[in-house]
Amino acid sequence: MSASGSRPPECVWDYPRPPAVQNDSRRIVVECGGQVVAGTTRAVRVLETSHPPVFYIPSADVRTDLLRAVPGRSSCEWKGEAEYWDLVVGGDIRSRAAWSYARPRAGYRVLTGHFAFYASRVDRCTVEGQTVKAQEGDFYGGWITTEVRGPFKGAPGTLSW
Repeated sequence: MSASGSRPPECVWDYPRPPAVQNDSRRIVVECGGQVVAGTTRAVRVLETSHPPVFYIPSADVRTDLLRAVPGRSSCEWKGEAEYWDLVVGGDIRSRAAWSYARPRAGYRVLTGHFAFYASRVDRCTVEGQTVKAQEGDFYGGWITTEVRGPFKGAPGTLSW
């Protein structure tokens, strides 16, 4: 069992390539500027070799009124083209704090209408009450919990793994 006592450990090197998609019914919360900006028990978790899981939250469970689309896209060979969103809470603007796939590729269509958040760009993200640690680096957005084992891609010197 993990340190949290509820799930067995997972090694990110056992995650598949192409990434797997799983429904996750644990309570997922994203907080910023004293607000809960997202909260769900209907997340979709993407598991990819060498990366901590990324949690995608249905738009119905996200304060989309706090999101502002920004220019620029990136491309994932598996999921397709990602769009980015600033998170605006009062006068606090968190640049490109979230991303989504408006038209994901086959196999990832379940991500349509979902948002993922960079734990490093908001105040706090939790999985079933456990505060997550952000994946290192400025591109990948995985969430590290006590059940997830690395090493993780993303830190300086790991991009060529």
